[in-house]
Amino acid sequence: MNASPILVAKGTEELFLSPRMANRHGLIAGATGTGKTVTLRVLAEQFSALGVPVFMADVKGDLSGQAKPGGDHPKVAERVQELNLANFSYSGFPVVFWDIFGDRGHPIRTTVSEMGPLLLSRILSLNETQSGVMSLIFKIADDNGLLLLDIKDLQAMARYVGDNAAQFKTEYGNISPASIGAIQRNLLVLDEQGGDLLFGEPALDIMDFLQTDGDGRGVINILAADRLMQSPKAYATFLLWLLAELYEQLPEVGDPAKPRIVFFFDEAHLLFEDVSQALQEKIEQVVRLIRSKGVGIYFVTQNPLDIPDAVLGQLGNRVQHALRAFTPREQKAVRAAAETFRANPAIDTQSAILELGVGEALVSLLDEKGIPAMVERARIAPPRSSLPPLTPGEITQAVQSSVIFGTYEKVVDRESAYEKLKQKAEQASGEARPQASRQHESGRESSGTAELLGAMAKSAAHAIGSQLGRQIIRGVLGSLFGGGKRR
Repeated sequence: MNASPILVAKGTEELFLSPRMANRHGLIAGATGTGKTVTLRVLAEQFSALGVPVFMADVKGDLSGQAKPGGDHPKVAERVQELNLANFSYSGFPVVFWDIFGDRGHPIRTTVSEMGPLLLSRILSLNETQSGVMSLIFKIADDNGLLLLDIKDLQAMARYVGDNAAQFKTEYGNISPASIGAIQRNLLVLDEQGGDLLFGEPALDIMDFLQTDGDGRGVINILAADRLMQSPKAYATFLLWLLAELYEQLPEVGDPAKPRIVFFFDEAHLLFEDVSQALQEKIEQVVRLIRSKGVGIYFVTQNPLDIPDAVLGQLGNRVQHALRAFTPREQKAVRAAAETFRANPAIDTQSAILELGVGEALVSLLDEKGIPAMVERARIAPPRSSLPPLTPGEITQAVQSSVIFGTYEKVVDRESAYEKLKQKAEQASGEARPQASRQHESGRESSGTAELLGAMAKSAAHAIGSQLGRQIIRGVLGSLFGGGKRR
């Protein structure tokens, strides 16, 4: 049974998005203030009404009103009349709020091991050499059965690898002290910026995103991201990790009657800024393959040129709001945006992009056969929920009444790399103390100190070496990003 089509906009005729084609991904583009956020809301609301869960990052703090019925904005009422929408009614939608910092939603976190060295290197702005050393740190932790769960685990592991670089050189290659130092410094900065909240347990169970309410409506998951956006790389990389988690955990379903979940990636240009070629290829791979898991990705950005061609070519459903063309690059963007649409003889697409008013857009959606329709100039359908955001008190009430309240609110700190390395060092220190005391009594203080440090390192290495073969499986990014499942 086919799901009802989604009304996106109305021009000379109503323009519908087929739920069967919604996992073919999409693009919502346009300059600031042209209506992208309203378009995003309209799509999210209608997906929810179809029983499709949604994830979106709230980068401006203005999406929380989706939890309340609208009717509080005169321009929305005006648009309803303009488009002559006979069966339109205001409605709130089931919303679950998330927040890495835990202030305006359920805490959302992952483990260091699940994030993996490639994505962590991007968050930490490491160069190629430093990224290589980060991969070695993970490899040594894996080989020695040391769990990397939170920031202090990784900090302890970096210190341990740096202190024993000579010992690891034969098996793992050269480990530069300068690279270890850079990793430690950047970890300290990340920790101060909230990394201690981002990494740890209980880690997010991605299936908690795929919920429906008692009426069968898909839950709209909203991540409070205005504070996270102060670290743009952390924002983009964290959302990329979420996408990879969905890819890893969801089964193949082909082209279902409607998506399993729709993922809106706002400020999508941040995903592709300063990425290595290897990471960009992996991103392209995720976008290409994840549709077979029933996941639709909708990139929201100001300029279509922000999206690499290999990704842009996979975005079949497009809503293009107005662009400005004051500079040569902006003029190029207008031409490029116009050329991506299937031409309509009745429309000068390039000129129309410059003339669109707020809430107007050029729209091209895939038909039931997956063929892009000719571009149409149209007015976006109005949202049914409240445009003003919820008050802090209303958000708190929504969080506390959520069915998952209590699942992520309490941090768990189980034994992992930090505790084990600390324990082994303390044991080594205790074993070496009598010998150090005898050496002190005989007047050989300097030599005793050296032997103490050596004994600590050897004892710790021996204790860890006895666990050789026990691997940490970082499954979140799977074969795509060199990760494996959490233990």
